[in-house]
Amino acid sequence: MKHKLKCVIVDDEPIALEILTSYIDKTSQLEIIKSCKNASEALVFMQENSADIYFLDINMPEITGLSLAKIIDKKAKVIFTTAYREYAVDGFNLQAVDYLLKLISFVRFLQAIQKIIPSKTAENKVDFMFVRSERKMIKIDFDTILYIESLSDYVKIITTQKTIVTRENISSLEEKLAYDNFIRIHRSYIVYINKMISYTNEFIEIKNKALPMSRSYKESVLQKLAEV
Repeated sequence: MKHKLKCVIVDDEPIALEILTSYIDKTSQLEIIKSCKNASEALVFMQENSADIYFLDINMPEITGLSLAKIIDKKAKVIFTTAYREYAVDGFNLQAVDYLLKLISFVRFLQAIQKIIPSKTAENKVDFMFVRSERKMIKIDFDTILYIESLSDYVKIITTQKTIVTRENISSLEEKLAYDNFIRIHRSYIVYINKMISYTNEFIEIKNKALPMSRSYKESVLQKLAEV
């Protein structure tokens, strides 16, 4: 890429601003041109400036990130950043590139950027993760995972070859996964979309096992599957 993509961050949380700024600084294809503490400040900036990517917090006072996204130049890309999962459907309805849940890991950040820059260098491409199991770190390739199940104080990762048990919580694993291919369907289940056999409004079938889809996740799951 001959030029860097210009980025604007809009977030009323200082820690979130700091984290995203550090991630952008570490990504060679990006540069930050403006950091705003609220949507009003961003609107003033947008009157005389343009950007390629906007990172928008959703739950901000006076003007929300969802409202701001509606008036951003359609040529720009929008990535929502929020602590609230329930806004996911609204975010994707606004044609957002991605929807990042705080606290955002660098791996998850890179996965979102890959949707904008598909020709990223191989060194930044993430298609595996390491998890701690049996006193060692085990490498798991994403495309071998069938589904992940949370059971009280441990998590099972069911792959095409074996089942791996780890003490990591399911939310931390969710942050490590490639977002396009994995989807949370229940507080206890994450599934790999490519391995799905069928689905209804209540269950997803993977390798002859019916996994329940919970009410709180159903709307965003069905919305996502309808786009596949």
